[in-house]
Amino acid sequence: MAQPISSLWRNSNFLKLWTAKTVSDFGSLISGTALSFTAILFLKATPFQLSLLIIANLLPKFLTGLIAGVWIDRLPRRPVMVFADIGRALLLLSIPITASIGKLNLAQLYGVTLGTGLLTLFFDLADRSYLPLLVPPESLIEANSKLTATSSVAEFSAFSLGGWLVQSLSAPFAVLIDAITFLVSASFLGVIRKAEPRPTPPDSPTGVYTELKEGWMTVWGHPLLASLAVSTLLIGFSFGMIGTVIVAFMSRDLGFAPGILGMIWALGGISSLAGASLASPISRRFGIGPSLVGGLFFAGVGMLVVSLGRGATAWSVVLLIANQLITDPAYTLYEINQVSLRQALVPERLQGRMNGTLEFLGLGTTLLGALLGGVLGQSQGLRTTLIFGAGVMLLASLCLGLSPMRRLKELPKIEA
Repeated sequence: MAQPISSLWRNSNFLKLWTAKTVSDFGSLISGTALSFTAILFLKATPFQLSLLIIANLLPKFLTGLIAGVWIDRLPRRPVMVFADIGRALLLLSIPITASIGKLNLAQLYGVTLGTGLLTLFFDLADRSYLPLLVPPESLIEANSKLTATSSVAEFSAFSLGGWLVQSLSAPFAVLIDAITFLVSASFLGVIRKAEPRPTPPDSPTGVYTELKEGWMTVWGHPLLASLAVSTLLIGFSFGMIGTVIVAFMSRDLGFAPGILGMIWALGGISSLAGASLASPISRRFGIGPSLVGGLFFAGVGMLVVSLGRGATAWSVVLLIANQLITDPAYTLYEINQVSLRQALVPERLQGRMNGTLEFLGLGTTLLGALLGGVLGQSQGLRTTLIFGAGVMLLASLCLGLSPMRRLKELPKIEA
């Protein structure tokens, strides 16, 4: 019999996954802030060097995304997640150690970012493929909403604390917090008790190609997944450009200190929590498709708002707050619905390859966007780059609105 939505909090395995992700997200957001400020303030990185930092994070994911999806479909997901958590903790611990003896440099930062990026790919693919094993299909939106809601609380707490940790401990030592949270996450994942189906791996190299092709065709052969793939390509390009320059724009062009930015970014956690809490009722009221289109549209509008800031003024603070109150809940609405749709459309045996294919597509354009963002940031300015990136986000919304997705009202039944 189907498990009712209200029983999710009584699902011990879901609670362990929820706790692990909450703790891990908290640390990841702190280190995301700390690594950026380590490069900007501690190592004096240029915009182009910042783009290389993003590329170091994304390149291994892009190069291995498709084959990683095949491996995820061949392996039990929980051990993969535990291994990834422990590996990320060990890599991040090297940063405060070398900083304490004055040996930290950009080369090490690139190396750690590359390694943690690869492990994060495996964690994320396993995580998204694992949730459908713990909850029934009718509970996917609610489960993803709960996971996203607590991630939003983690965002609020991490950004509130992260900016001040960067100032008080210095950026490299704030990374230590993330290393600890990954170990805590691994401990919670380690005690989940849920039997996983383990497919028998093919015993010939041609099997890998066949599996890759099956995952690729699963995405592009389905009109709804193909629509998501196109939007994923554009969103990746937008995020690559914006992510390369936005911290530098706020700290250098506008002149805000890390502590102030941390408090402003923390508001995004509160607004994301609102978006996560409202995702289910909004989707029921307007439909899955319109919620996806609207979420992307308002996310793009919110990013445009940032580019209007001029100096460390009260008006700039208002604009940055407006960005957090618009973009974060809007993109949260999009993310919850698109992840739930992917999980509902695809059978368990194809989840890893489907997720790997979409990850590959998004990362490919994110890499291009990051590279172009670094070049444009130095040649045309950070503000112009932000505007261009926000425009691409709006284009993604338009493409999704012109696709069959706009007519989708509820999650379809899983296909065999």
